Amino acid sequence: MSNDHHTWLHWSEKDQAKQAIWQSDNGARLPTRVQVCTELDAAQAHRLASAGTGLLWRGSYPSARQLLQGMSQRLDEAVLRQRARDTHPVSDLPTAFARHRQAQGLRARVLGQLLIEVDGQYRIGLSRAPQVRDACTEAWGPPEGQTRVVALRALLGLIGAHEWRKAGVPISALGNARIHPHHGVFSPVRGEYLDLIAHAPLPAALTDCPVAIDVGVGTGVLSAVLLRRGVPRVLATDLSERAIACADDNLQRLGLSERVELIHTDLYPPGQAALVVCNPPWLPGQPSSALDQAIYDPDSAMLRGFLYGLRAHLCPGGEGWLVLSDLAERLGLRTRRHLQDWIGQAGLRVIERHDTRPRHPKASDANDPLHAARAAEVTSLWRLGVQANV
Repeated sequence: MSNDHHTWLHWSEKDQAKQAIWQSDNGARLPTRVQVCTELDAAQAHRLASAGTGLLWRGSYPSARQLLQGMSQRLDEAVLRQRARDTHPVSDLPTAFARHRQAQGLRARVLGQLLIEVDGQYRIGLSRAPQVRDACTEAWGPPEGQTRVVALRALLGLIGAHEWRKAGVPISALGNARIHPHHGVFSPVRGEYLDLIAHAPLPAALTDCPVAIDVGVGTGVLSAVLLRRGVPRVLATDLSERAIACADDNLQRLGLSERVELIHTDLYPPGQAALVVCNPPWLPGQPSSALDQAIYDPDSAMLRGFLYGLRAHLCPGGEGWLVLSDLAERLGLRTRRHLQDWIGQAGLRVIERHDTRPRHPKASDANDPLHAARAAEVTSLWRLGVQANV
């Protein structure tokens, strides 16, 4: 098998040249150098990692986890010290958000330098290490027989995703049936927007045009809610092959797959529908990982693409349902006027808007740097139709 599609990490250990596949699911760059470690305290690890040194761990697995926790605490303490020194605390939310993302990026870079080797059969050669073969296979595909080096933080996320996939997430809008998110596919943890989809009145046009389109299917949860409500058929699209596989898995589990066609494409499939639903990423910005792509939409491209393409894909009397939080507006990243202008320019009108408030823990966390915006956030279902004069 050719290894040209892999990036390789090289280092020296016991006077021998070593190499392994650099497994970075979020596109993190190679470390500037690699230091093999069996013992290290959090202060040393933080200093080396901050300078771009990859710390390839050879101690026990539990000690690696303890070290990662210690490095995380160092970063938290640095943030608190900076706040204490800041004589002019940030009061405007756009600046607070920019600093928040900068801090998140720094955390990811520093903590991502603590590295673990996984052999060609997805085994970790450290004492008291867990079995990760199933989790790695779900994320990376079948073993190729080549050693990989992965950030411990990423590996823990991969293990967590595997457990979420096994257990599933109960969805109240589906009568507490479970959706099983796959690695790299955003979990439907924000139940309030699903309740909006579950209760908004279905368009009468479904009688003559009995099909809906789900733009950006993700886990398949919106398609499942629509089908459970009686929509006869759904065309569901996504640009991510992982999402298509995840949606297929969930819809089969729910016994709904025969009424769904999953299409690997960007935005719209061919044809028209009486109902088109879309839950695009809510914040304009550049994603830094596969999961981030469900949160950040560069230049609001998916949102605008959905709006500008909607009119051509609606049957007469059909509706487009846009699920969107106003968090971007509250953070100063986009204005309500921008959204309204895009709706008008697309030849659309607002039929009705259904609003709800968030129920997630961050909405009530006063220590969150974005608390003021999160506490006031409103999530809306915009029911859109074609302008009569267009």
